Amino acid sequence: MKYNDLNVTGNTRPSRKGRGISAGQGKTAGRGTKGQKARTGHRKMPAGFMGGQRAIMQAVPKLKGFKSFHSKAEVVYTDRLNGLSGKVDNYKLAEAALISSPFVKVKVISRGELSAKINLETQFASKSAIEAIKKAGGDFKKVEILKRPEKKEAK
Repeated sequence: MKYNDLNVTGNTRPSRKGRGISAGQGKTAGRGTKGQKARTGHRKMPAGFMGGQRAIMQAVPKLKGFKSFHSKAEVVYTDRLNGLSGKVDNYKLAEAALISSPFVKVKVISRGELSAKINLETQFASKSAIEAIKKAGGDFKKVEILKRPEKKEAK
């Protein structure tokens, strides 16, 4: 290590802004000219703030052609569960063609009569659906969404 490689910052004075043109940071003191950020007492604006105009992240979902990547839960009605028995989970619902895939979110909603005794294990269920399942002698258990198995790379 050489003497000129030493990085000594403790001896530097803090810069005094707005103390005249010859001081290097005079007049606007590095704030630019006019505007909200040039004023005294301005606070840090939140990310995406556009001067009171609707922010871009609020405007994008309302634009034509916007596609939400939020996956909606598929709905299964209690009267469609009468043909099933025992433990009913996403795999069994997909086998019975009540949902498109075992890897989707499922919500069970009450409709009609439920006579089958089932132990339901899905992501969501309405209060009335849970009551109907318990009235038929079954049980409801909330479970996490199933993860799709990862594909192995072909070599």
